Amino acid sequence: MQKSVLGTELSGCCTDPMTGFFRDGTCQTGPADAGQHTVCVELTIEFLEFLKEHGNDLITPHPDYDFPGLKPGDSWCVCVESWLQALQAAIPHRVDLGATHHSVIEYCGLETLRKHSIED
Repeated sequence: MQKSVLGTELSGCCTDPMTGFFRDGTCQTGPADAGQHTVCVELTIEFLEFLKEHGNDLITPHPDYDFPGLKPGDSWCVCVESWLQALQAAIPHRVDLGATHHSVIEYCGLETLRKHSIED
């Protein structure tokens, strides 16, 4: 099993709808995951709108893909690059550290992640 940024076994992020690159509810990753869908974020309307403005519309439902659309309060595995852009733009959000893949620490320190943690 893959590890979280806390060094623990990676916990689930969201199963309704199913998130993650592998659509298994976790933010695990592998060689095929070029976008690195590794950060489990509790979504805010500001974060969702930011993603939409940057070409990743998670708000609009897509019934043909069994995707109901996301709303504030939902959790979702987002690409580390999108997360970093939102962080730099000071877009409000919270991160589930136990469900965020340990590789994210390569992009920012654990202290930065803790500042945005749902655990606080």
